[in-house]
Amino acid sequence: MKKIAIAAGLAMTLGFSAVQASVPGYAVNSSGTVWRTSFGECWQTSSWTADKAIPGCAGYVAQAEPAPAPAPAPAPEVAEIERKFALYFDFDSTRVGDISTIVNHIGSLASVQSINLVGHADRIGNAAYNDRLSQRRADAVAAALANAGVNPSLMTTSSMGSRSPVANCTGRGAELIACLRPDRRVDVEIIGTRRAQ
Repeated sequence: MKKIAIAAGLAMTLGFSAVQASVPGYAVNSSGTVWRTSFGECWQTSSWTADKAIPGCAGYVAQAEPAPAPAPAPAPEVAEIERKFALYFDFDSTRVGDISTIVNHIGSLASVQSINLVGHADRIGNAAYNDRLSQRRADAVAAALANAGVNPSLMTTSSMGSRSPVANCTGRGAELIACLRPDRRVDVEIIGTRRAQ
C-alpha cells in the first residue's frame, strides 16, 4: 500500500512539474491555473522574473503589435506621347542630315511603340520618279536611325511622292528649288511613353 501511495505521489509531482514548467515563475494548480492571493494577484514563485510575466498578472507588458507593412507605392503613371520631327533634303538627294535630336528623344522614352517614316519630294520632276525618291529618303532615314542604335523592328517607311506639299512657291530655277525645300523631307512620327519623373 505504501508503494502505491509513493508511486501516486511521484506521478502527481511529475504531472505538477510539467504543468509548472508551462507557466514558469508562478504557482499553479494541477490544471495549469495560476494561484491568486485573496487580493486577486498572481502568486509568483522565487524564480519569477519580469520576462516571465503573463497576461493578467502584475509586471506583464503587452508587446506592441507590429506596424502594418506600408502599402506599395502606386505604379507611376506614364503618359503615351506622340512627337513629330521633319528631316529636310537637298534637291534630288537622299543624304540624311543630323539625326541626333531624334535619337536623343527616342532614348529619353520609357518605351517606344512605333516610329513611322514618311518620305516626300517636291513637285519638280515626274510623279513616278518622285515616288521612288521619297521612298529612298524614308529608307535612308530608317537606315541612319538603325545605325544609331534604334531598333529597326519599330520602324515603318512609306512615301507620298509630291502629293503632300507644304511650300507655296512661285519663281523658277534656283529660286524655286530653294523655296521648295520644305517639300523635300521625311516626316518622323514617334509614339511612345515617357519615363516616370
